[in-house]
Amino acid sequence: MINTVCFFEVPTGNFGSTQKFYGELFKWSFEKIPGPFRYYKIKMGSDTIKGGMTARQDPQHTSVNYVKVQSVQASLEKAQKLGAQVVVPTNPVPGTGWFAVILDPEGNRIGLWQEDSSAG
Repeated sequence: MINTVCFFEVPTGNFGSTQKFYGELFKWSFEKIPGPFRYYKIKMGSDTIKGGMTARQDPQHTSVNYVKVQSVQASLEKAQKLGAQVVVPTNPVPGTGWFAVILDPEGNRIGLWQEDSSAG
């Protein structure tokens, strides 16, 4: 469904302790995603929104909710016209889709997600 939250991401400076915290608190488990970067799928059950854990990029990097959009590029352009700042420009997730991250006018991080199996 377009324009709904579809994914969340938790940044961390210490994967071990952060995974231990969420594992003990919520019984979440974590699966390393293949590739050169450190990224983990958060496994919470089958009836839930999807989540991931990534390395913290900067001190202001907080949890990010991703909204599924028709077009990341069109949404970025519209967001900028409405006062948003682009934090992460459009990037592919090969074979899956495209993402970008903005700061809304109040400084909240919001991710944009576009499904596209031809992304690469």
